[in-house]
Amino acid sequence: MASPPDTSKTAKLERCNNYLRRFNSAKIIISASSRLLFRASILATVALILLLLLLSHYSTAARSSHRSLLSSDVAYGGVAWEREVRSSATPRRPSGITVLVTGAAGFVGTHCSLALKKRGDGVVGLDNFNPYYDPSLKRARQSLLSRHGVLVVDGDINDTPLLAKLLDVVPFSHVLHLAAQAGVRYAMRNPQSYVASNVAGLVALLEVAAKHADPQPAIVWASSSSVYGLNTATPFSELHRTDRPASLYAATKKAGEAIAHTYNHIYGLSITGLRFFTVYGPWGRPDMAYFTFTDLILSGKPITLFRMQDGTAVQRDFTYVDDVVKGCLGALDTAERSTGSGGKKRGPAQLRVYNLGNTSPVPVAKMVGILEGLLGKKAKKHVVRLPQNGDVPYTHANVSMAVRELGYRPTTDLATGLKKFVRWYVEYYDRKSKKPPHRTPK
Repeated sequence: MASPPDTSKTAKLERCNNYLRRFNSAKIIISASSRLLFRASILATVALILLLLLLSHYSTAARSSHRSLLSSDVAYGGVAWEREVRSSATPRRPSGITVLVTGAAGFVGTHCSLALKKRGDGVVGLDNFNPYYDPSLKRARQSLLSRHGVLVVDGDINDTPLLAKLLDVVPFSHVLHLAAQAGVRYAMRNPQSYVASNVAGLVALLEVAAKHADPQPAIVWASSSSVYGLNTATPFSELHRTDRPASLYAATKKAGEAIAHTYNHIYGLSITGLRFFTVYGPWGRPDMAYFTFTDLILSGKPITLFRMQDGTAVQRDFTYVDDVVKGCLGALDTAERSTGSGGKKRGPAQLRVYNLGNTSPVPVAKMVGILEGLLGKKAKKHVVRLPQNGDVPYTHANVSMAVRELGYRPTTDLATGLKKFVRWYVEYYDRKSKKPPHRTPK
């Protein structure tokens, strides 16, 4: 009788074949998955590269419109560069001071640098020549300073290695910090530029001055009358409240005053803040009303004048640049030494704030009338209500504290100051364009 078939062996063989089929299927799936994963990785890598290229392009474009916050675009250092810095910083009078002027190619910075150099002080300038307004005007100011022996280093106040290098090469006795993003209305279009320059830039400077410089320099810096904001008490006094700014520009300047207090308290920096009131004059800023109105009147284009909602005129305490320069030099001359060293405070340090104005508010429409007479041409006026763009209706400086403590006495009335501005304007732009001269004011 035949033996029954061995089913156990058949079952085992079948199970083995099943395992092999599953294994092969798994290999196929794994292989396909690997290929998909590889392709996905390639696509992700390509996408990342494209993203980085786009970011690089954006970063480059951003740097072209506003200098990098972290480093200067211009190389510095070396024996020749240090020799040039030291030469510019060397005082020519026995009691001369040594001043680093930030924003030196700006309006007030140029005038202050010239005044310091002319009286025999050592001056080194720093400016990033940003394109907020025509950089060629800033370069022209730089050339003017160079002809008078003032070096203006091309660099950004947020470039802390550059600041540290300058304070290493020269033991500056003072820093006149005028670099800032100016303008009230522009803050609505480019708010970050105000934080970068007026807050981060001030902190960068004070950090280096407090912790790196030996000895610590005394700091005099430009605040603004804009800090008075919505204050209605007049004339504006340093004792009035400044906690209601009407614009981002004003808010950054108010923040600067609080930051100055902090560095004075912690590190012993001697700090003086100056609240400028509508500074005007030759080599001025093209974004200011008197400058813009001159352009528009000469070109026959309409100008816009603002009035308040109740019809009253907008008024400004126009202050001639030479008077402001005297106030800046008075603040430098009366600044006490800082008391810190190596980032440590050794004793109480001087902390001050002053108004620098003309004390005589003038309706903007009257300023236009003076310009019309000087230019020999009537303006085409477009009168509108003052918009909510950060402008305030009225400024009026109480300068009694500056008179008492700085010897500050403004002497230039608006008609005299505008005459000097128009004379410069006509000569500068006729020379630049090489055209026959406009009518020069008498």
